[in-house]
Amino acid sequence: MKRILLTGGSGFIGRNIRESFLAEKYEIVSPSHKEVNWADSEAMDAWFSTRSFDAVIHAAVKPGHRNAPDHEHLLYTNTRMFFNLVRHADRCGRILNIGSGAIYDMRHYEPAMKEDFFGRYMPEDEHGYTKYICGKYMERCQEDVVDLRVFGIFGRYEDYAIRFISNAICKTLFDLPVTLRQDRVFSYLAVEDLMPVLDYFIEHKPRHKAYNVVPDERVSLLDLARRVVRISGKDLPVKVGMPGMGMEYSGDNARLRAEMGDRLSFTPVEQSVRRLYGWYQEHKGELDRECLLFDK
Repeated sequence: MKRILLTGGSGFIGRNIRESFLAEKYEIVSPSHKEVNWADSEAMDAWFSTRSFDAVIHAAVKPGHRNAPDHEHLLYTNTRMFFNLVRHADRCGRILNIGSGAIYDMRHYEPAMKEDFFGRYMPEDEHGYTKYICGKYMERCQEDVVDLRVFGIFGRYEDYAIRFISNAICKTLFDLPVTLRQDRVFSYLAVEDLMPVLDYFIEHKPRHKAYNVVPDERVSLLDLARRVVRISGKDLPVKVGMPGMGMEYSGDNARLRAEMGDRLSFTPVEQSVRRLYGWYQEHKGELDRECLLFDK
């Protein structure tokens, strides 16, 4: 059984990884932040001195979204976590970095961006710039590192106060209107569909340094909102703050599909949203209605 290090195991993606088939197929080691600080070089040196792995899934991130408790030192913390892992590449095996479409620069997004769009522009926002720095390194590095770039990703354990699909579902559960600032088209990936991709790259050597991990289907926020209301069976309004369409945030998956072939499949968004709706119905008692009353 291969031994896999998972960083960020208590986060949204990490929790889903730990509850997926990957946890049965592999021995997943996922220490808490109290056990090891990935941004602390000395702590990392000591920790890796007695450990080695067949692969690493790097899902840890200090978030910079509007609901994050601390927006200080995002660039410093996130780049140090990444490069501390790379420094110990001889003990990490293959490093699967959970990247982001933000690497392409939000000011210049184009529909269905391909991987070679990277580098045309340098992101100004701190999150995107962090991804840019790490991406530039991965592009040229000798270490066995691959960047798996997700765009919109949704599922259990995400922050329902701000993440659109979960937020819309939870609002309908409390008979609240579904709101969005402006309609946009997204490449939304169900988090469960990330797991076979991770599994593939644990087992197979990648031909490239970076892949867009996005489904074939692209969907607008307004369409998603209407689907959620329809699934709820309730007569609730959908409110749009600004008219028109915002900039599309979508990627092209041709490179990933060419490599994985028939192994690559995606759950239709309707099915994924229905499944997530059912999960929130079962966990409604754990939800805080108050945090749904204010649009952030």
